[in-house]
Amino acid sequence: MAVITIETSGPADGRIYPGRAAVVSWIFFDWAAQPYFTLITTFVFAPYFAAHVAPDAASGQALWGFATAAAGIVIALLSPVFGAIADATGRRKPWIAAFGAMLVIGASLMWIGRPGAPELIPPLLAAYVIATIGVEFATVFNNAMMPTLVPPERIGRLSGTGWATGYVGGILSLVIVLGFLAANPDSGRTLFGFKPLFGLDPVSHEGDRISGPLTGLWFIVFVLPMFLFTPDFPARHRLRAAVGEGLGQLKQTLRSLPQQRDVALFLLANMIYTDGLVSLFAFGGIYAAGTFGWNTIQIGTFGIILAAAGTFGGWLGGKLDDFLGPKRVIAGSMTLLLLAIIAILMVSRDSVLFISVTPAVPGGPLFASLPERAYLLLGCVIGACGAPLQAASRSLLIRMVPKERVAQYFGLFALTGKVTSFIGPLLIGIITAATASQKAGMAVLVLFFATGLLLLARVNSGGRAGQGA
Repeated sequence: MAVITIETSGPADGRIYPGRAAVVSWIFFDWAAQPYFTLITTFVFAPYFAAHVAPDAASGQALWGFATAAAGIVIALLSPVFGAIADATGRRKPWIAAFGAMLVIGASLMWIGRPGAPELIPPLLAAYVIATIGVEFATVFNNAMMPTLVPPERIGRLSGTGWATGYVGGILSLVIVLGFLAANPDSGRTLFGFKPLFGLDPVSHEGDRISGPLTGLWFIVFVLPMFLFTPDFPARHRLRAAVGEGLGQLKQTLRSLPQQRDVALFLLANMIYTDGLVSLFAFGGIYAAGTFGWNTIQIGTFGIILAAAGTFGGWLGGKLDDFLGPKRVIAGSMTLLLLAIIAILMVSRDSVLFISVTPAVPGGPLFASLPERAYLLLGCVIGACGAPLQAASRSLLIRMVPKERVAQYFGLFALTGKVTSFIGPLLIGIITAATASQKAGMAVLVLFFATGLLLLARVNSGGRAGQGA
Protein backbone atom coordinates (compact mmCIF):
# COMPACT_ATOMS: atom_id res chain seq x y z
CA MET A 1 0.00 0.00 0.00
CA ALA A 2 2.39 2.69 -1.19
CA VAL A 3 -0.25 5.39 -0.87
CA ILE A 4 -0.29 5.18 2.94
CA THR A 5 2.27 7.75 4.03
CA ILE A 6 0.71 9.13 7.20
CA GLU A 7 3.11 9.95 10.01
CA THR A 8 1.84 10.16 13.57
CA SER A 9 4.87 11.15 15.62
CA GLY A 10 5.77 14.54 17.02
CA PRO A 11 2.46 16.44 17.03
CA ALA A 12 2.89 20.20 17.17
CA ASP A 13 -0.14 20.72 19.44
CA GLY A 14 1.18 18.52 22.27
CA ARG A 15 -1.73 16.07 22.16
CA ILE A 16 -1.16 12.33 22.16
CA TYR A 17 -2.41 10.64 18.97
CA PRO A 18 -2.76 6.91 18.28
CA GLY A 19 -0.10 4.95 16.42
CA ARG A 20 0.24 4.07 12.77
CA ALA A 21 -1.87 0.89 13.04
CA ALA A 22 -4.87 2.91 14.22
CA VAL A 23 -4.48 5.44 11.40
CA VAL A 24 -4.01 2.83 8.67
CA SER A 25 -7.01 0.86 9.99
CA TRP A 26 -9.15 4.00 9.82
CA ILE A 27 -7.99 4.61 6.24
CA PHE A 28 -9.25 1.14 5.33
CA PHE A 29 -12.84 2.32 5.85
CA ASP A 30 -12.47 4.16 2.54
CA TRP A 31 -11.10 0.96 0.99
CA ALA A 32 -14.08 -0.98 2.41
CA ALA A 33 -16.77 1.48 1.29
CA GLN A 34 -15.46 2.60 -2.13
CA PRO A 35 -16.60 -0.50 -4.10
CA TYR A 36 -20.19 0.53 -3.41
CA PHE A 37 -19.64 3.75 -5.35
CA THR A 38 -17.40 2.12 -7.95
CA LEU A 39 -19.38 -1.05 -8.65
CA ILE A 40 -22.96 -0.11 -7.78
CA THR A 41 -23.53 3.58 -8.42
CA THR A 42 -21.10 4.23 -11.27
CA PHE A 43 -19.51 1.56 -13.43
CA VAL A 44 -21.28 -1.80 -13.19
CA PHE A 45 -24.73 -2.03 -11.64
CA ALA A 46 -26.20 1.38 -12.53
CA PRO A 47 -25.34 1.06 -16.26
CA TYR A 48 -26.54 -2.57 -16.18
CA PHE A 49 -29.84 -1.44 -14.66
CA ALA A 50 -30.33 1.26 -17.30
CA ALA A 51 -29.37 -1.00 -20.21
CA HIS A 52 -30.98 -4.33 -19.26
CA VAL A 53 -33.48 -4.01 -16.38
CA ALA A 54 -35.24 -0.76 -17.28
CA PRO A 55 -37.28 -0.58 -20.51
CA ASP A 56 -34.65 1.66 -22.18
CA ALA A 57 -31.54 3.69 -21.31
CA ALA A 58 -33.32 7.04 -20.94
CA SER A 59 -36.05 5.69 -18.62
CA GLY A 60 -33.39 3.75 -16.72
CA GLN A 61 -31.42 6.96 -16.15
CA ALA A 62 -34.63 8.67 -15.01
CA LEU A 63 -35.63 5.86 -12.58
CA TRP A 64 -32.14 5.67 -11.12
CA GLY A 65 -32.24 9.45 -10.65
CA PHE A 66 -35.53 9.28 -8.76
CA ALA A 67 -34.20 6.55 -6.44
CA THR A 68 -31.00 8.50 -5.80
CA ALA A 69 -33.12 11.53 -4.98
CA ALA A 70 -35.22 9.54 -2.49
CA ALA A 71 -32.12 8.35 -0.64
CA GLY A 72 -30.73 11.89 -0.64
CA ILE A 73 -33.85 13.28 1.04
CA VAL A 74 -33.64 10.76 3.89
CA ILE A 75 -29.92 11.38 4.39
CA ALA A 76 -30.41 15.14 4.34
CA LEU A 77 -33.14 15.09 6.99
CA LEU A 78 -31.49 12.69 9.45
CA SER A 79 -27.71 13.08 9.17
CA PRO A 80 -27.34 16.22 11.34
CA VAL A 81 -29.64 14.69 13.96
CA PHE A 82 -27.61 11.49 14.16
CA GLY A 83 -24.37 13.48 14.16
CA ALA A 84 -25.53 15.59 17.10
CA ILE A 85 -26.57 12.49 19.05
CA ALA A 86 -23.22 10.84 18.30
CA ASP A 87 -21.38 13.89 19.65
CA ALA A 88 -23.40 13.63 22.86
CA THR A 89 -22.85 9.88 23.30
CA GLY A 90 -19.20 10.13 22.28
CA ARG A 91 -19.19 6.83 20.42
CA ARG A 92 -18.78 6.50 16.64
CA LYS A 93 -18.29 2.78 16.00
CA PRO A 94 -21.81 1.58 16.98
CA TRP A 95 -23.29 3.96 14.42
CA ILE A 96 -20.84 2.82 11.75
CA ALA A 97 -21.75 -0.80 12.50
CA ALA A 98 -25.51 -0.19 12.32
CA PHE A 99 -25.43 1.75 9.06
CA GLY A 100 -22.80 -0.58 7.63
CA ALA A 101 -25.31 -3.40 8.14
CA MET A 102 -27.83 -1.45 6.02
CA LEU A 103 -25.20 -1.16 3.28
CA VAL A 104 -24.49 -4.89 3.37
CA ILE A 105 -28.17 -5.90 3.32
CA GLY A 106 -29.22 -3.46 0.60
CA ALA A 107 -26.25 -4.21 -1.65
CA SER A 108 -26.69 -7.97 -1.30
CA LEU A 109 -30.35 -7.73 -2.31
CA MET A 110 -29.38 -6.22 -5.67
CA TRP A 111 -28.68 -9.74 -6.87
CA ILE A 112 -32.43 -10.08 -7.56
CA GLY A 113 -32.31 -7.59 -10.46
CA ARG A 114 -32.37 -9.97 -13.38
CA PRO A 115 -32.88 -8.56 -16.89
CA GLY A 116 -36.28 -8.33 -18.51
CA ALA A 117 -38.21 -8.42 -15.20
CA PRO A 118 -39.93 -5.04 -14.78
CA GLU A 119 -41.80 -6.26 -11.69
CA LEU A 120 -38.43 -6.34 -9.87
CA ILE A 121 -37.66 -2.68 -10.51
CA PRO A 122 -39.42 -1.31 -7.36
CA PRO A 123 -37.79 -3.74 -4.85
CA LEU A 124 -34.45 -3.37 -6.62
CA LEU A 125 -34.55 0.40 -6.34
CA ALA A 126 -35.67 0.07 -2.69
CA ALA A 127 -32.57 -2.06 -1.99
CA TYR A 128 -30.44 0.61 -3.66
CA VAL A 129 -32.00 3.32 -1.47
CA ILE A 130 -31.36 1.29 1.72
CA ALA A 131 -27.74 0.62 0.81
CA THR A 132 -27.12 4.24 -0.16
CA ILE A 133 -28.51 5.52 3.13
CA GLY A 134 -26.33 3.01 4.99
CA VAL A 135 -23.04 3.88 3.29
CA GLU A 136 -23.59 7.63 3.52
CA PHE A 137 -24.48 7.63 7.23
CA ALA A 138 -21.59 5.29 8.05
CA THR A 139 -19.28 7.74 6.26
CA VAL A 140 -20.55 10.65 8.39
CA PHE A 141 -19.41 8.95 11.59
CA ASN A 142 -16.17 7.66 10.09
CA ASN A 143 -15.25 11.20 9.01
CA ALA A 144 -15.92 12.45 12.53
CA MET A 145 -13.08 10.28 13.88
CA MET A 146 -10.39 12.17 11.90
CA PRO A 147 -9.44 14.94 14.39
CA THR A 148 -8.43 12.37 17.03
CA LEU A 149 -6.09 10.46 14.70
CA VAL A 150 -3.51 13.01 13.51
CA PRO A 151 -2.48 16.61 14.32
CA PRO A 152 -4.26 19.43 12.46
CA GLU A 153 -1.32 20.02 10.14
CA ARG A 154 -1.65 16.45 8.81
CA ILE A 155 -5.43 16.35 8.34
CA GLY A 156 -5.13 17.06 4.60
CA ARG A 157 -2.70 14.22 4.06
CA LEU A 158 -4.88 11.83 6.09
CA SER A 159 -8.00 12.78 4.13
CA GLY A 160 -6.27 12.58 0.74
CA THR A 161 -4.62 9.27 1.59
CA GLY A 162 -7.99 7.86 2.61
CA TRP A 163 -9.56 8.83 -0.70
CA ALA A 164 -6.57 7.54 -2.69
CA THR A 165 -6.62 4.23 -0.82
CA GLY A 166 -10.36 3.96 -1.43
CA TYR A 167 -9.79 4.39 -5.15
CA VAL A 168 -7.23 1.58 -5.11
CA GLY A 169 -9.89 -0.61 -3.49
CA GLY A 170 -12.31 0.45 -6.19
CA ILE A 171 -9.82 -0.50 -8.90
CA LEU A 172 -9.22 -3.92 -7.37
CA SER A 173 -12.95 -4.61 -7.01
CA LEU A 174 -13.50 -3.66 -10.66
CA VAL A 175 -10.64 -5.90 -11.76
CA ILE A 176 -12.20 -8.82 -9.86
CA VAL A 177 -15.64 -8.25 -11.40
CA LEU A 178 -14.46 -7.63 -14.96
CA GLY A 179 -11.63 -10.13 -15.01
CA PHE A 180 -13.27 -13.07 -13.27
CA LEU A 181 -17.06 -12.61 -12.83
CA ALA A 182 -18.77 -10.50 -15.53
CA ALA A 183 -18.62 -11.90 -19.08
CA ASN A 184 -19.70 -10.60 -22.45
CA PRO A 185 -23.01 -12.34 -23.27
CA ASP A 186 -21.87 -12.84 -26.87
CA SER A 187 -18.51 -14.47 -26.16
CA GLY A 188 -19.17 -15.86 -22.69
CA ARG A 189 -15.71 -14.64 -21.64
CA THR A 190 -14.53 -12.07 -19.10
CA LEU A 191 -12.11 -9.23 -19.80
CA PHE A 192 -9.21 -11.62 -19.12
CA GLY A 193 -10.65 -14.24 -21.48
CA PHE A 194 -11.87 -16.57 -18.70
CA LYS A 195 -15.21 -18.22 -18.19
CA PRO A 196 -16.93 -16.58 -15.20
CA LEU A 197 -16.16 -18.05 -11.79
CA PHE A 198 -18.87 -19.91 -9.86
CA GLY A 199 -20.67 -20.73 -13.11
CA LEU A 200 -22.17 -17.22 -13.35
CA ASP A 201 -24.42 -17.00 -16.40
CA PRO A 202 -23.46 -14.23 -18.87
CA VAL A 203 -26.86 -14.29 -20.59
CA SER A 204 -28.76 -13.42 -17.39
CA HIS A 205 -25.97 -10.98 -16.41
CA GLU A 206 -25.19 -12.74 -13.16
CA GLY A 207 -21.67 -11.30 -13.34
CA ASP A 208 -23.12 -7.78 -13.23
CA ARG A 209 -25.59 -8.62 -10.48
CA ILE A 210 -22.97 -10.29 -8.26
CA SER A 211 -21.42 -6.84 -7.79
CA GLY A 212 -24.07 -6.21 -5.10
CA PRO A 213 -23.26 -9.17 -2.81
CA LEU A 214 -19.54 -8.72 -3.51
CA THR A 215 -19.79 -5.11 -2.30
CA GLY A 216 -21.44 -6.25 0.93
CA LEU A 217 -18.86 -8.96 1.60
CA TRP A 218 -16.01 -6.60 0.75
CA PHE A 219 -17.26 -4.06 3.30
CA ILE A 220 -17.55 -6.66 6.07
CA VAL A 221 -14.00 -7.93 5.54
CA PHE A 222 -12.15 -4.64 5.13
CA VAL A 223 -13.96 -2.52 7.73
CA LEU A 224 -12.89 -4.94 10.47
CA PRO A 225 -9.41 -3.36 11.04
CA MET A 226 -11.06 -0.04 11.90
CA PHE A 227 -13.26 -1.72 14.53
CA LEU A 228 -10.32 -3.69 15.95
CA PHE A 229 -7.43 -1.20 15.95
CA THR A 230 -8.76 2.37 15.72
CA PRO A 231 -9.76 3.82 19.11
CA ASP A 232 -13.27 5.20 19.46
CA PHE A 233 -14.34 8.27 21.39
CA PRO A 234 -15.05 7.46 25.05
CA ALA A 235 -18.73 7.05 25.95
CA ARG A 236 -20.17 10.14 27.65
CA HIS A 237 -23.93 9.70 27.96
CA ARG A 238 -26.44 6.92 27.54
CA LEU A 239 -28.46 7.04 24.34
CA ARG A 240 -31.67 8.41 25.86
CA ALA A 241 -29.89 11.30 27.57
CA ALA A 242 -27.74 11.87 24.50
CA VAL A 243 -30.78 12.32 22.27
CA GLY A 244 -31.99 15.30 24.27
CA GLU A 245 -28.54 16.83 24.66
CA GLY A 246 -27.60 16.24 21.05
CA LEU A 247 -30.77 17.75 19.65
CA GLY A 248 -30.33 20.75 21.95
CA GLN A 249 -26.78 21.27 20.70
CA LEU A 250 -27.94 20.91 17.11
CA LYS A 251 -30.59 23.58 17.63
CA GLN A 252 -27.94 25.86 19.14
CA THR A 253 -25.56 25.23 16.25
CA LEU A 254 -28.22 25.93 13.63
CA ARG A 255 -29.15 29.18 15.40
CA SER A 256 -25.49 30.24 15.45
CA LEU A 257 -24.84 29.53 11.76
CA PRO A 258 -25.94 33.01 10.60
CA GLN A 259 -23.17 34.44 12.83
CA GLN A 260 -20.65 31.96 11.37
CA ARG A 261 -20.63 33.49 7.91
CA ASP A 262 -17.74 31.54 6.45
CA VAL A 263 -18.85 28.14 7.77
CA ALA A 264 -22.38 28.81 6.49
CA LEU A 265 -21.09 29.91 3.07
CA PHE A 266 -18.86 26.85 2.81
CA LEU A 267 -21.71 24.51 3.73
CA LEU A 268 -23.89 26.21 1.09
CA ALA A 269 -21.16 25.86 -1.54
CA ASN A 270 -20.65 22.22 -0.53
CA MET A 271 -24.38 21.63 -0.87
CA ILE A 272 -24.32 22.78 -4.48
CA TYR A 273 -21.07 21.36 -5.82
CA THR A 274 -21.52 18.02 -4.05
CA ASP A 275 -24.91 17.71 -5.72
CA GLY A 276 -23.19 18.16 -9.06
CA LEU A 277 -20.40 15.70 -8.24
CA VAL A 278 -22.76 12.98 -6.97
CA SER A 279 -24.88 13.36 -10.08
CA LEU A 280 -21.82 13.29 -12.34
CA PHE A 281 -20.53 10.03 -10.83
CA ALA A 282 -24.01 8.50 -10.68
CA PHE A 283 -24.75 9.10 -14.35
CA GLY A 284 -21.32 9.05 -16.02
CA GLY A 285 -21.43 5.32 -16.73
CA ILE A 286 -25.10 5.43 -17.70
CA TYR A 287 -24.38 8.30 -20.10
CA ALA A 288 -21.52 6.37 -21.69
CA ALA A 289 -23.68 3.26 -22.07
CA GLY A 290 -26.38 5.23 -23.84
CA THR A 291 -24.05 7.38 -25.98
CA PHE A 292 -21.55 4.76 -27.14
CA GLY A 293 -23.39 1.49 -26.52
CA TRP A 294 -20.69 0.33 -24.11
CA ASN A 295 -21.21 -3.00 -22.39
CA THR A 296 -20.23 -3.86 -18.81
CA ILE A 297 -16.64 -4.77 -19.68
CA GLN A 298 -16.09 -1.53 -21.59
CA ILE A 299 -17.66 0.60 -18.84
CA GLY A 300 -15.75 -1.30 -16.19
CA THR A 301 -12.42 -0.83 -18.00
CA PHE A 302 -13.28 2.86 -18.26
CA GLY A 303 -13.90 2.77 -14.50
CA ILE A 304 -10.54 1.15 -13.75
CA ILE A 305 -8.74 3.89 -15.69
CA LEU A 306 -10.76 6.61 -13.93
CA ALA A 307 -10.13 5.06 -10.53
CA ALA A 308 -6.39 5.01 -11.26
CA ALA A 309 -6.61 8.71 -12.09
CA GLY A 310 -8.58 9.24 -8.88
CA THR A 311 -5.93 7.44 -6.83
CA PHE A 312 -3.26 9.77 -8.13
CA GLY A 313 -5.54 12.78 -7.71
CA GLY A 314 -6.40 11.89 -4.12
CA TRP A 315 -2.75 11.37 -3.18
CA LEU A 316 -1.58 14.57 -4.87
CA GLY A 317 -4.56 16.51 -3.52
CA GLY A 318 -3.68 15.52 0.04
CA LYS A 319 -0.14 16.83 -0.42
CA LEU A 320 -1.41 20.08 -1.96
CA ASP A 321 -4.02 20.41 0.81
CA ASP A 322 -1.34 20.59 3.52
CA PHE A 323 0.87 22.83 1.34
CA LEU A 324 -1.60 25.25 -0.28
CA GLY A 325 -4.68 24.82 1.90
CA PRO A 326 -7.90 22.91 1.19
CA LYS A 327 -9.79 25.86 -0.27
CA ARG A 328 -7.38 26.23 -3.18
CA VAL A 329 -7.51 22.49 -3.84
CA ILE A 330 -11.34 22.60 -3.91
CA ALA A 331 -11.42 25.61 -6.24
CA GLY A 332 -8.87 24.14 -8.65
CA SER A 333 -10.66 20.79 -8.75
CA MET A 334 -14.03 22.41 -9.42
CA THR A 335 -12.66 24.57 -12.23
CA LEU A 336 -11.27 21.53 -14.04
CA LEU A 337 -14.49 19.57 -13.46
CA LEU A 338 -16.55 22.39 -14.95
CA LEU A 339 -14.38 22.52 -18.06
CA ALA A 340 -14.49 18.72 -18.42
CA ILE A 341 -18.30 18.62 -18.27
CA ILE A 342 -18.61 21.34 -20.91
CA ALA A 343 -16.24 19.38 -23.14
CA ILE A 344 -18.17 16.13 -22.60
CA LEU A 345 -21.33 17.82 -23.84
CA MET A 346 -19.44 18.47 -27.09
CA VAL A 347 -18.69 14.77 -27.59
CA SER A 348 -21.22 12.47 -29.24
CA ARG A 349 -21.06 9.08 -30.93
CA ASP A 350 -19.98 10.63 -34.24
CA SER A 351 -18.46 14.02 -33.34
CA VAL A 352 -15.89 15.72 -31.11
CA LEU A 353 -16.20 19.46 -30.46
CA PHE A 354 -18.95 19.48 -33.11
CA ILE A 355 -16.54 18.11 -35.76
CA SER A 356 -17.83 14.96 -37.46
CA VAL A 357 -15.58 11.91 -37.12
CA THR A 358 -15.83 8.16 -37.63
CA PRO A 359 -18.63 7.10 -35.26
CA ALA A 360 -18.29 4.75 -32.32
CA VAL A 361 -19.63 1.26 -33.03
CA PRO A 362 -21.68 -0.30 -30.19
CA GLY A 363 -19.95 -3.47 -29.05
CA GLY A 364 -16.90 -2.67 -31.18
CA PRO A 365 -13.21 -2.74 -30.17
CA LEU A 366 -12.33 -1.12 -26.85
CA PHE A 367 -12.19 2.68 -27.18
CA ALA A 368 -11.54 2.41 -30.91
CA SER A 369 -13.16 5.68 -32.02
CA LEU A 370 -11.99 9.23 -31.41
CA PRO A 371 -15.18 10.19 -29.49
CA GLU A 372 -14.65 7.26 -27.11
CA ARG A 373 -11.02 8.22 -26.54
CA ALA A 374 -12.02 11.84 -25.93
CA TYR A 375 -14.62 10.71 -23.38
CA LEU A 376 -11.99 8.52 -21.73
CA LEU A 377 -9.55 11.44 -21.44
CA LEU A 378 -12.21 13.73 -19.99
CA GLY A 379 -13.27 10.97 -17.62
CA CYS A 380 -9.70 10.79 -16.32
CA VAL A 381 -9.82 14.51 -15.59
CA ILE A 382 -13.06 13.98 -13.67
CA GLY A 383 -11.62 11.04 -11.74
CA ALA A 384 -8.43 12.94 -10.87
CA CYS A 385 -10.37 15.99 -9.66
CA GLY A 386 -13.26 14.27 -7.88
CA ALA A 387 -11.08 12.64 -5.20
CA PRO A 388 -9.23 15.80 -4.06
CA LEU A 389 -12.46 17.81 -4.18
CA GLN A 390 -14.11 15.47 -1.68
CA ALA A 391 -11.00 14.92 0.45
CA ALA A 392 -10.19 18.63 0.72
CA SER A 393 -13.83 19.44 1.55
CA ARG A 394 -13.84 17.29 4.69
CA SER A 395 -10.36 18.62 5.54
CA LEU A 396 -11.53 22.25 5.26
CA LEU A 397 -14.54 21.57 7.48
CA ILE A 398 -12.37 20.07 10.22
CA ARG A 399 -10.13 23.15 10.16
CA MET A 400 -13.12 25.50 10.53
CA VAL A 401 -15.27 23.95 13.29
CA PRO A 402 -14.94 23.15 17.04
CA LYS A 403 -13.47 19.68 17.68
CA GLU A 404 -16.02 18.87 20.38
CA ARG A 405 -18.84 19.16 17.85
CA VAL A 406 -17.14 17.63 14.83
CA ALA A 407 -19.69 14.82 14.31
CA GLN A 408 -22.51 17.34 14.49
CA TYR A 409 -20.84 19.50 11.87
CA PHE A 410 -20.17 16.45 9.73
CA GLY A 411 -23.88 15.77 10.06
CA LEU A 412 -24.51 19.26 8.74
CA PHE A 413 -21.85 18.59 6.11
CA ALA A 414 -23.77 15.50 5.05
CA LEU A 415 -26.98 17.52 5.26
CA THR A 416 -25.64 20.15 2.88
CA GLY A 417 -24.23 17.38 0.73
CA LYS A 418 -27.62 15.67 0.59
CA VAL A 419 -30.39 18.18 1.35
CA THR A 420 -30.49 19.15 -2.31
CA SER A 421 -28.69 16.08 -3.64
CA PHE A 422 -32.02 14.81 -4.87
CA ILE A 423 -32.32 17.93 -7.05
CA GLY A 424 -29.46 17.02 -9.39
CA PRO A 425 -30.62 13.45 -10.08
CA LEU A 426 -34.22 14.63 -10.12
CA LEU A 427 -33.50 17.35 -12.68
CA ILE A 428 -31.46 14.94 -14.76
CA GLY A 429 -34.31 12.42 -14.54
CA ILE A 430 -37.01 14.96 -15.42
CA ILE A 431 -35.12 16.62 -18.27
CA THR A 432 -33.98 13.27 -19.67
CA ALA A 433 -37.53 11.92 -19.52
CA ALA A 434 -39.01 15.08 -21.05
CA THR A 435 -36.51 15.39 -23.90
CA ALA A 436 -35.55 11.71 -24.34
CA SER A 437 -31.98 13.08 -24.48
CA GLN A 438 -29.25 12.02 -22.07
CA LYS A 439 -27.10 14.98 -23.17
CA ALA A 440 -29.81 17.48 -22.21
CA GLY A 441 -30.08 15.90 -18.77
CA MET A 442 -26.33 16.01 -18.15
CA ALA A 443 -26.11 19.69 -19.18
CA VAL A 444 -27.72 20.60 -15.84
CA LEU A 445 -24.42 19.86 -14.06
CA VAL A 446 -22.69 22.94 -15.49
CA LEU A 447 -24.92 25.16 -13.35
CA PHE A 448 -24.11 23.28 -10.13
CA PHE A 449 -20.32 23.56 -10.44
CA ALA A 450 -20.35 27.18 -11.63
CA THR A 451 -22.54 28.24 -8.69
CA GLY A 452 -20.49 26.26 -6.16
CA LEU A 453 -17.29 27.86 -7.42
CA LEU A 454 -18.70 31.37 -7.08
CA LEU A 455 -19.86 30.74 -3.50
CA LEU A 456 -16.56 29.15 -2.46
CA ALA A 457 -14.70 32.25 -3.65
CA ARG A 458 -16.46 34.23 -0.89
CA VAL A 459 -15.36 31.86 1.91
CA ASN A 460 -12.53 33.00 4.20
CA SER A 461 -11.27 29.68 5.55
CA GLY A 462 -8.93 31.35 8.07
CA GLY A 463 -6.44 29.22 9.96
CA ARG A 464 -2.71 29.06 9.32
CA ALA A 465 -0.91 30.75 6.45
CA GLY A 466 -1.63 29.30 3.06
CA GLN A 467 -5.04 28.06 4.09
CA GLY A 468 -7.10 31.10 3.34
CA ALA A 469 -8.58 32.49 0.20
